[in-house]
Amino acid sequence: MSVDYISYDDYTAENDTEDTASGHGYDSSSQLYLTHVLVGLNILITAVGLAGNSLVIWICGCKMKRTVVNTWYLSLAVSDLLFCAFLPLDVFYMITSHWPFGLLLCKLVSSLLSLNMYSSVFLLVLISTDRCIMTLFPIWCHNHRKVRRAYGAVLLMWLLSALLTLPSLIFKETAVRGSVTQCYSSYTDESRHKAVVVTRLICGFVIPFLMIVTCCSVLCVKLGSMTVKSNKPYKIMGALIFSFFCCWVPYHTFILLELDVKNHSVDLLQTGLKVGATLAASNSCISPFLYVFIGNDFKKTLKRSLISRMDVAMAEDLRTGGFSNSRSRTLEVL
Repeated sequence: MSVDYISYDDYTAENDTEDTASGHGYDSSSQLYLTHVLVGLNILITAVGLAGNSLVIWICGCKMKRTVVNTWYLSLAVSDLLFCAFLPLDVFYMITSHWPFGLLLCKLVSSLLSLNMYSSVFLLVLISTDRCIMTLFPIWCHNHRKVRRAYGAVLLMWLLSALLTLPSLIFKETAVRGSVTQCYSSYTDESRHKAVVVTRLICGFVIPFLMIVTCCSVLCVKLGSMTVKSNKPYKIMGALIFSFFCCWVPYHTFILLELDVKNHSVDLLQTGLKVGATLAASNSCISPFLYVFIGNDFKKTLKRSLISRMDVAMAEDLRTGGFSNSRSRTLEVL
């Protein structure tokens, strides 16, 4: 993933470009090896994410009954698919350190990471809150928990995510440095950079984390005193939350360390940010595996859909084969 270059005197996009172009660093061979590994991982994330999330969208959107839960998971898959669709451009940038795609795509691709982060964590808040309310107020949910309202909540979530992503669109710029073009964050002063990072941390991590932990704690206490038919939905929810925070904690950690760049190694921060951003990107291809391996309804629908597709294909082959054989016999008679 692209890294936010900051406009401090001792750490500029130009200096980083010179280091990249010359291959000088605290360990150039290690940096080159790490880049190859991260590129390979991002290519794998792109392939798996596109295939897996497309499958989830097909199953949840076309093959399964429209429910509130499916609405959450469908929106999450759309967010992840959108992110994975533009990830190859960032992989190209990681390989070449050159951005030939123009300012618009620089702003768009760089903003998708933030949009994916906000939409994913807000959806996890919706999922956790929905499960908590279902457990505490089952009668109210039976009367008021409707798919139409779930779509409204998802729309508000996307609007809020887009609003919080605006700083990435505003501050991203391109600059020609020698023979290459860089896509970087052009913060005019340190205070703006800190404001963006603190807002991203509080709105995209701390507040959602507290809300999710509160909902999960209430669920654990409530479920401990009652009998439930199946705990599969709660396993999916727990696995989604666990994977999200494991993927995003390193990224937020190094973003915070970047605020104090003068007291840390620039090369170390760059390495940590690249690794953290790759882990964050991996969250986009993990969700489909959780649906397939944990969700019984999803597995049954997927199996039934694939078998149905195979039956249709085989029936078409038989009809085609039967027609060809009949035609061949007619020609032989003639």
